[in-house]
Parts: sequence; C-alpha cells; structure tokens
Amino acid sequence: MNDKRTIVYAGFWRRLFAVILDTALFSVLLAPIFVALYGRDYFYWQSTTTDFIPIYSVTEFFLTIIAPIILTITFWNYFAATPGKLLLDCRIVDANTQKPMHWKQASMRYLFYLASILPFYLGFIWIGFDKHKQGFHDKLAKTQVLHIPHNYAEVSLQELMEPFE
Repeated sequence: MNDKRTIVYAGFWRRLFAVILDTALFSVLLAPIFVALYGRDYFYWQSTTTDFIPIYSVTEFFLTIIAPIILTITFWNYFAATPGKLLLDCRIVDANTQKPMHWKQASMRYLFYLASILPFYLGFIWIGFDKHKQGFHDKLAKTQVLHIPHNYAEVSLQELMEPFE
C-alpha cells in the first residue's frame, strides 16, 4: 500500500454514492424504531413541522444526531470505512502513512465535516477537483479515501469457499 504507484483515490461520485447508501441504510434501520416508539403519526409530524431543527423527543435526538456520530466514528476506527464505503471498496486512511486512522483522527475528521459543509458544501465538492480527491475535512484531518477493489479473479476457489465450510 505504501507504493505510491498503486494508490487509487476514491473520487467524488463513488464517495457520494457511499453517503447515499449509508443514509438509506440508517433510515431503513431507524424507521421501524420510530414507528414502534411514536407510531405512524411521527412521520406525519415530521412532514408538517415548520421548526428549523425539528426534535420530537430526547430519544429522537439521540437516534438521529448522536447515534450516527458515534456509529460513523466507530466504523471509521474499526473498519476504516462506513458500510456504504465498504460496499464500494473504499477505505479511509492516514494521508501520510496510508495506515488506518486512529480514534482522535476519526473524531477530528467528523468535526471537520463542518468545514466542508458550511461554505455551501464546497469542501465536499472540492473532492472532484483535488488531485488526491480530498475534501476540506480530509485535508484538515490528514486523511485520504482510497478505492481498494478486491480482485476475486486472483483468489482461489478454495479461499472463496472457506467462509462456507
């Protein structure tokens, strides 16, 4: 991985689709919880509220704000990616060492999302123009998102069948 010629950066569209997958997955997991807690009227309330940041309860605040932060940082730390990035063969690594980032770096990267969001999502759009495909949050946290496709053609049939034995 340290060989600079083999590094392939995950680009804007791949990373955008990963975020869409993560959002869809989290929404699918949360919807039944909200129905169980609040009933179907919860979704009607969400569509009719005029509050800038609508919060239905402390539980909802935890499930929609705090839990995603904790889960994202945990996934970054243990798997070097969120589920969406894993499905699209992406890994988040330290930009200097190409090794997985540590807790502090993962936490700072999440915090630096604000730097990417605030100026009209420019920090995310920048991914499409940067030669290392880094957003503002990546540059500030000193991380990179790599595209590391698994080449199943080079894996023997025996290795592919091991999990099923």
